[in-house]
Amino acid sequence: MYSSDEEELECPLCMEELDIADRNFRPCPCGYKICRFCWHHIRENLNGRCPACRREYSEQIAEFEPISADEIQRIRREKKEKERQQKDMEVANRRHLANMRVVQKNLVYIIGLHPKLATEEIIRSNDYFGQFGKIAKIVINKRQIAPTSHANGATSMQPSAAVYVTYVRKEDAAKAIHAVDGSVMAGRILRASYGTTKYCTYYLRNMTCPNPNCLYLHEPGEDADTISKEELATG
Repeated sequence: MYSSDEEELECPLCMEELDIADRNFRPCPCGYKICRFCWHHIRENLNGRCPACRREYSEQIAEFEPISADEIQRIRREKKEKERQQKDMEVANRRHLANMRVVQKNLVYIIGLHPKLATEEIIRSNDYFGQFGKIAKIVINKRQIAPTSHANGATSMQPSAAVYVTYVRKEDAAKAIHAVDGSVMAGRILRASYGTTKYCTYYLRNMTCPNPNCLYLHEPGEDADTISKEELATG
């Protein structure tokens, strides 16, 4: 009788999982199990011998014990339950990632921008951030009032904008940060650094994200680039 302990058996030749019928198929008395497809292939196209003991295969020595309908249903129920448990475990293992942020090497975060420059057309132009490379996406956050550093060294509370610029290439983002951080634009000192992003809620729930343009993470980030929200808040 088929045992649930054998559920994950694979054919050692084709590496495919043995289906329900093949799991009770014993082609050789030595006990070396393969699927019936490989058994037929060896007999018809190769040397016709067992890969383990070199005994010649034949219909007479092959054993096959049919599985009852009840047994098949039991196997399928156990497999579904195991898949459900595995999915629940994956979701539990990802739950802590909801509190994590990952540094994106193609995402540039700029603060201190004058509100009059905070338009997608200006930011994307070759006179501004478009000069460093092709931009995939721009997100603008126009703050009402924020601490602003001026070229004369003074700091005041002024209307300001923060911008997320996603470049197609990581190298272009690095160039932008190197050129922009500490530079003066419209009389204000800009600060630029790599931006961070979070994990997609669908990924956290082990589901397929329906948005093909989703910019959140759908795979584990590098440990060196991962930081918690608390660490991010405290700098």
